[in-house]
Amino acid sequence: MTPEERASRSAAAMRAEDRAADWFGHEIVAVGPGSATLRMRVRDEHLNGHGICHGGVIFTLADTAFAYACNSYNRLVVAQHNTISYLSPGKPGEMLTAVAVEASRAGRSGIYDVTVTGEDGRKVALFRGASRQIDGQHFEEET
Repeated sequence: MTPEERASRSAAAMRAEDRAADWFGHEIVAVGPGSATLRMRVRDEHLNGHGICHGGVIFTLADTAFAYACNSYNRLVVAQHNTISYLSPGKPGEMLTAVAVEASRAGRSGIYDVTVTGEDGRKVALFRGASRQIDGQHFEEET
C-alpha cells in the first residue's frame, strides 16, 4: 500500500465516524501523508452576533484539517496542544479552505501547521497543533 493510499483509507475511516463534520459541512478536498486540505461553506448558522464567522467555527475547521493530517499514517493520534490566531472573519456564503501540513514528526509526536484562507486568498486564521500517537490503527492493514 502506498503512503497516499494509507492516508486516504485513514481519512475515510475517520470521516465515517465524524458526525460534527456533517453538521459543520466540512469537505475533504485532499489528504496525503502528513497533509490534509478541507473546506467549508460559511452558512447562516455559523455566524455570530456580529454577522460573521469567527472563533470556534474557524477553530473547528482548522482542528479537523489538523486531525486528518496527523492521523494520515494509519495510527491513532490525538491533539496535545494547539494555538490559533484569528486574522480576519469568514463571510456569509464564503468557502473557507484549511490546509494542514506536517512541520515535524518524530517518534510518537508531531507538529502541524494549518492555514485557513477565504475565497479571496486572505488569511483567516493560523493554527499550530502538537499531536501524540496513542495505541491503535484506523483500519487493519494487510501484511
